This record gives sequence, C-alpha cells and structure tokens, in this order.
Amino acid sequence: MREKLRVAAYAVCVRDGQLLLARSPAPDGTPEWVLPGGGMEHGEDPHDTVMRELAEETGYRIEVTGLLGVDSSRHTVPRRNLRGPVDHHGVRIVYEGRVTGGELRNEIGGSTDLAAWHDLTAVPELTRIRLVDVALRLWRERPANGRVPT
Repeated sequence: MREKLRVAAYAVCVRDGQLLLARSPAPDGTPEWVLPGGGMEHGEDPHDTVMRELAEETGYRIEVTGLLGVDSSRHTVPRRNLRGPVDHHGVRIVYEGRVTGGELRNEIGGSTDLAAWHDLTAVPELTRIRLVDVALRLWRERPANGRVPT
C-alpha cells in the first residue's frame, strides 16, 4: 500500500461571535465547510502557509496570533485507478488568526468555492469536516499540550 503524508496549516478566525469558514466539495461532491488553510509547499514555513492559504481562499490578510495545536489523522483511501489504496496521514497545524485587511471574496479556480462567516452557535448544524470541531475545541479549551482527545 502506498503511503502519503500531507502537512497543512489552518486558521481559526473568530470575530464578533462568528467563525470564518470556506466551502469545499467532499469526495462525493457534497459541499462541506472547512477551515481556511491548506497544504504546505515544499520548503514553506507553516506560518507562511496559513497566511497564503487564507488569503487565497477568503481574500483576507491575517495576523497569526497564536498556535492552538496540532491534529493528526490517518485513514485508508480506497483504490484510485490501478494504483491501489493509499495509507493517508494528515498532520494539521492549527493557528489562531485575526483579520487585518483585505475583503471577503470567494476563491476562483481553487479547492474552495465560497467563504463566509458563520455564527459560532450555528456551526454544529453545518455540514463540516471533523477538523472544524477539533479546531474549535483547541480554540475554546487552549490545552497546554496542543491537542484534544478524539
């Protein structure tokens, strides 16, 4: 089985009781909400990754105000073409960010199609990826070891 490691950086941006999210299609095409952020490029610092990805996906510039923690996820992705299944390991670095400029806009030609602010109380009702919940727990609980039990 092939192995794939993906390291990514994401931001929790909360303003006036609202969380900034981006929408991305799930593998089956269903839209789901994700944290703004994404994969690191080779040689890129995670701090730079989160600022670049957030600008690409939302139009905003941010100041990284803290490191909230790290989430690790591992699963097998089913057979793709003739290459067989993939053992995928995702390492997600979660930062706290504050919007400092730019204007909210949707990404064109990227991995997301919509960016929006959502009331924190409405997030549980959204179709979202697990990382949104993990990141909000990191933001609320601020664990000293930078991780929450899953």
